[in-house]
Amino acid sequence: MDRGRQQLSEVVLDQPGTNSSASSISTNSSSAEHNHSSVDTMLGDGVSVVDIKRQRFPYCVVWTPLPCLTWLFPLIGHMGICTSNGVIRDFQGPYSVGEGCMAFGQPVKYWQLDPLRIGNPSVSWDRAVIDSCEEYKKRMHILCWDNCHSHVAYALNIMRYNHSTSWNMVNLAVLTPINSRYISWCAVIQTWAPFLVILAIVLIITFSMIYT
Repeated sequence: MDRGRQQLSEVVLDQPGTNSSASSISTNSSSAEHNHSSVDTMLGDGVSVVDIKRQRFPYCVVWTPLPCLTWLFPLIGHMGICTSNGVIRDFQGPYSVGEGCMAFGQPVKYWQLDPLRIGNPSVSWDRAVIDSCEEYKKRMHILCWDNCHSHVAYALNIMRYNHSTSWNMVNLAVLTPINSRYISWCAVIQTWAPFLVILAIVLIITFSMIYT
């Protein structure tokens, strides 16, 4: 009886396609696991996590106050765009693009974008950022026309972020305050305190002149 069972097992194992089917199932399973791992790596699991201590802001538009100007107009400041691993790139002045830190201090708020919304399949996020930086290394900085906001908009237009090529310094100036997050309460104070102090002084002087 035992010998008969052994022969039956050998016949089953020798059937054509049995081993190839098992191998195919194993290969497909391995491929699925690999694809799942690739998606996880692309979408998260540490890649897109903001690290404020290390100043790493993956896929982010970052913002910091401009001395004097932000004190009077709190929504106006200095802007940069970050690579996929969070390195900051910002247009700092004529023919100069910084890397790793911003021209006017560390970011106080950030707007994290979604790399899956890139509308240009031939360009990656990092490629668009690099091309924008290379272009702005050739440009003069003009405060009210071609500035740090324009540099960020140029990168977003190259990648057609959100399927749009209409990014500019105006819509970035409007959308960034709406969509961004402050890194801490200290950052909120740093942004708004000078403006509120100046506003209070102006109001005190104005009321004192009216009622004296």
